[in-house]
Amino acid sequence: MTRYLFACLFAVGAAFAAAAPPPASPPATPTQASASLPRVTPLAKTRIQVGAQAIAVEVADTAATRETGLMYRFSIAPDEGMLFVFPVPQPLSFWMHNTYMPLSIAFIDAQGRVLNIEDMAPRTDDGHLSHGEALYALEMRQGWFRRHGIEPGVIVRRLPP
Repeated sequence: MTRYLFACLFAVGAAFAAAAPPPASPPATPTQASASLPRVTPLAKTRIQVGAQAIAVEVADTAATRETGLMYRFSIAPDEGMLFVFPVPQPLSFWMHNTYMPLSIAFIDAQGRVLNIEDMAPRTDDGHLSHGEALYALEMRQGWFRRHGIEPGVIVRRLPP
């Protein structure tokens, strides 16, 4: 009887172990994660003027480049960013699903005026919304706008059409 009970318990335990999901693996480090991520080709760059700051930006001006943005990257240069250009002014929302670095985003209207600036945490699905209809969105390293005194109302010049 004891052997029978032990055999039953063993069988139930083995079946349970086989059905249980594997333990969660620890978060990937940038080196581990980059081995399995898509290769990212930088986009064409242009220079724009944000307040008194001249910066180089990659331009995401197609649906495909806007969709990918800075996903799968682990760093950008200190005074460089990505400018998203949309076909018409509209309410915008951004998230950081596959983006591995903290960023700040400035939403910019058709006249080049910064509407609002939001800080975005890496690898989150939180929506970050424009405060009005924006034609552009500018992503920079988190805190860049604050360090350079860029606030809502500042004008961005040399924006592409």
